[in-house]
Amino acid sequence: MLKDSDIRDELCLFLEEAYGKVRFFEELVIGKSRADIVMVTEEDLIGIEIKSDADTYTRLPGQIKDYDRFFDYNILACGSSHGQHAAEHVPAHWGIITIEEGPDCLDFYVLRKPQRSSKVKLKNQVRLLWRRELANIQAKNGLHKYARKTRAQVEKYVMESVGNDAI
Repeated sequence: MLKDSDIRDELCLFLEEAYGKVRFFEELVIGKSRADIVMVTEEDLIGIEIKSDADTYTRLPGQIKDYDRFFDYNILACGSSHGQHAAEHVPAHWGIITIEEGPDCLDFYVLRKPQRSSKVKLKNQVRLLWRRELANIQAKNGLHKYARKTRAQVEKYVMESVGNDAI
C-alpha cells in the first residue's frame, strides 16, 4: 500500500525526466485547498494532486475547483488502488498518472496527458509569486518599482501593464 511519502520524491524525478527543466513547490496553499506539488516549467504552472492508496476522494471536488483556477494544467497522481476509477473523479482535461510498486522501485503509467484548464486566471497565478519575483517582472519590462505600494496594488499594476505575454 503506497502512502504519499512513498510517492512524492520518485514522482518528482519522473516528472523532471518527462518535462525537463522544472522547479517544484510542495504543499502550496491555493484558495481553500493545498496543492500537493506545483511544478513550474518555463511556460506553465502545473498542479499535481497525489491520491495515495491510503487516501479517499472526499476533498477532491473542492480541490479540482481550486487547481483549475490556479494552474494551466493539472495531474492526478494516484496509487494503483485508485487507478481504475480515477477518470471518474477528475475532469477530462486533467492528466492521470498511476503508480505501482515494482520489485525495486515505483512504476509510473501515464493514463491520460493533461490539457489546458479553461478556468485558470492570471490574477490567481500572480498571487503565487513572491514580491521579489514581481519586482523582477517590473524590472524586465521597464516598469516603475512602486516600492511603497501594497502587494495587491503592485499585482494589479503588473497585470495591467504587461498582461499574459511578459509574465
